[in-house]
Amino acid sequence: MGHRLTKIYTRTGDTGTTGLGDGTRVDKDAPRVEAYGMLDELNSHIGLILAYAPPPKVAQCLTEIQQVLFDLGGDLCIPGRHTIDQNHIDWLEQWLDHFNAQLPWLQNFILPGGNPPAAQCHVARAVCRRTERALVSLGKTEDLDPFALAYLNRLSDLLFVVARVLARQNDGTETLWQPRRPAPVPPR
Repeated sequence: MGHRLTKIYTRTGDTGTTGLGDGTRVDKDAPRVEAYGMLDELNSHIGLILAYAPPPKVAQCLTEIQQVLFDLGGDLCIPGRHTIDQNHIDWLEQWLDHFNAQLPWLQNFILPGGNPPAAQCHVARAVCRRTERALVSLGKTEDLDPFALAYLNRLSDLLFVVARVLARQNDGTETLWQPRRPAPVPPR
């Protein structure tokens, strides 16, 4: 790590710019900054899931994911740096298989919710998808590590499965989507 955070405020961003890890100054709404800002938001949502004290295996998995998301944020902050590889994606797939094996077969979409930690996991999944879209946009104009996109794609799948696991805690349930329902009757 090149710099220690001894002073939190620097005033260098007061005019709407920020410094990338390579020293380049860019606008704070630049696509690259937007993408790693979304990664930070995603990481924070995962931290909130962990604050609910999920089962140990879920906590172990999500904590490791937080570490990788910091690496990925560093990759985005330092153009040309790549730390994510196929091993990271394989690891996510192994956790996906592990958690999914515990779940009943899903024959329909489910509504986000179930209980607070499961609902929070669905929020994290949606933020992950938004972050993935931001990386796709960034990749249209700048060099982007293809493993980063694959990692986020797989991560959103994992967060969906973990939400299903969490929904079953404390006798919780999932609500299945019922497509093409008639309009509900208003209360009287």
